[in-house]
Amino acid sequence: MLFLLLGSSGAGKTYALNELRPRNVARLAIHEFDETGVPVGADTPWRHDRNEAWLLRGLEYQAEGVDLLLAGQTPLGEILAAPSASRYEAISACLMDCSDGVREVRLRNRGTDWLERTGGSMQDYLNWANWMRRHSTDPTWMPEVIRVRGSTAVMQWDRWSSWKAGDPRWRIHSVDTTALPVERVADELVEWIQGERAALDAGLHPLMTSLW
Repeated sequence: MLFLLLGSSGAGKTYALNELRPRNVARLAIHEFDETGVPVGADTPWRHDRNEAWLLRGLEYQAEGVDLLLAGQTPLGEILAAPSASRYEAISACLMDCSDGVREVRLRNRGTDWLERTGGSMQDYLNWANWMRRHSTDPTWMPEVIRVRGSTAVMQWDRWSSWKAGDPRWRIHSVDTTALPVERVADELVEWIQGERAALDAGLHPLMTSLW
């Protein structure tokens, strides 16, 4: 199955993964979306194409009985619309988030040239974080932000375009890292993974692709 760990920059994803990896969770491959590199001018269509590439890699893991935990900026709606998403046994998503004030401090601590290299502004990252919060609870919230053209992958938005807030399939776990020690963040991620696996084993996972 696929575990999607999403969140805007500054949420603490990399710190959490660095804490999670030494715990050696069984049958779990951990990757960061950006580890294969991000080209200058990377945009939403580029992310759509990279989503599909990661999904294909994850299917290789699935064939070996291993789950993929993929951490990055990809919203659940994008993953569900990617061509190969329907080939997974199940998909689980978790939003890592923090307060705007804490996010701003964390991003500024990356150095004065970090924003220049990324080509964004502080407000851009705060706005993206706010959109992700809304997206995590309501699939109808401004879908035009991610439903753009230009990707090579044939996106299948109709898989979830009729879903409304409260639909059991649109279930995104949330971890607030504002004041939580990284050790406890990793604890919560392990608990989330174990719970999602148990739901799948019991046939109770709401995003088993066989039920789409």
